[in-house]
Amino acid sequence: MLILLNKPFKVLSQFRDPDGRVTLADYVDVPGVYPAGRLDHDSEGLILLTDDGKLQARISQPESGTRKVYWAQVEGSPTPEQLDLLLRGVQLKDGVAKAVSARQIEEPAALWNRDPPIRYRASIPDSWLEIVLTEGRNRQVRRMTAAVGLPTLRLIRYSVGDWTVNGLAPGEWRRA
Repeated sequence: MLILLNKPFKVLSQFRDPDGRVTLADYVDVPGVYPAGRLDHDSEGLILLTDDGKLQARISQPESGTRKVYWAQVEGSPTPEQLDLLLRGVQLKDGVAKAVSARQIEEPAALWNRDPPIRYRASIPDSWLEIVLTEGRNRQVRRMTAAVGLPTLRLIRYSVGDWTVNGLAPGEWRRA
């Protein structure tokens, strides 16, 4: 079984939390499924849940080469040099991290409103990037964009492999 969930902002990518925070269990009541990979508490978008251990490993292990597409709203306007650095690799505390692709995009048309919204600052422009990775280290996109001088304001995982968040509002899920 495979479930596609549009994980809302401020939801933990696990089913239980001793501190009582909102978890996946608040949205998906299907026994025996587990997340195939994680999304940070303050990130949104596609998370896959499965009861198939082999599929879970294939999706979440970097060696599998599963592409994950992220939309990042960043502070500032990227230069060609900053985008090139994301492709060549940036040094993080846990090693060099490279994007498969990184490009500036228009604000995604299918984007939903976030609650609370990103703080708007008239004096500081923001831009949208599409970043593709095949690994998923802790807060990797955020750390990579910060390393090149483009702090992430909002992060959405659009797709994992061939599965996308299309048609799912925050908190909605469907079986694949």
